[in-house]
Amino acid sequence: MTWRWIPPLTADGQRQMAIDRWMLAQQSGGQASPMLRLYRWSQPTLSLGRHQRQIEPHWIALAEQGRLRLVRRPSGGRAVLHAGELTYALACRPRTTHRLTAYAEACQWLVAAFEALGVPLHFGSVKAAAAAQRGNCFASGTAADLVQANGAKRIGSAQLWRGACLLQHGSVLLQPPSDLWREVFSSPAPALEPLPELAVMEALQRAARDHLCGGLLQHQELSPSEWGEIEGQGDPAALAL
Repeated sequence: MTWRWIPPLTADGQRQMAIDRWMLAQQSGGQASPMLRLYRWSQPTLSLGRHQRQIEPHWIALAEQGRLRLVRRPSGGRAVLHAGELTYALACRPRTTHRLTAYAEACQWLVAAFEALGVPLHFGSVKAAAAAQRGNCFASGTAADLVQANGAKRIGSAQLWRGACLLQHGSVLLQPPSDLWREVFSSPAPALEPLPELAVMEALQRAARDHLCGGLLQHQELSPSEWGEIEGQGDPAALAL
């Protein structure tokens, strides 16, 4: 089946999360093509997982100071700082609903992209229960995450399922801002060599075409009517602070 590539968009967190929720909703009818996109955030944003209830007081203070925005993701996982990174989102009906198998299959294009960039990645080994105790998504790498040989996590991914339909999205670190990272998480950013955004974006698109979409990847902008559907969903991404 042909996948739909939604061209990259830079926008605030509320709008980005609204698009991701809409992508998943399109799969439930069984008629929409699988969808994939890469995107950027218009300002530093801390996204919290769907079930993450603890909001650190200093996160709220940073938001009040205008240093970052806070948003709720539709997927699970811990807090992610969206700055110096790219985010991907895919929505489809995988061949299996077994979570770890679906993760492994949905991440092969990411592995292939970074292999082409000369940055081999492998899945992490930290137990999900242990990782859940930490507020920072990038503090540990589980079987759903991709890490480098030195153990530093390059890509953190999370899922949301609606029946047999999957939304998976993740953060691809390029060059996270060390000062803001330490302010947010009270720890240094992962020890990763900086990567150029354009080269990574091109490698990701090529790998998606060849290793995720079976060579069938069609560019298609969001139409005015689709934007209307996206904007009419309400705002579940809002945080009650």
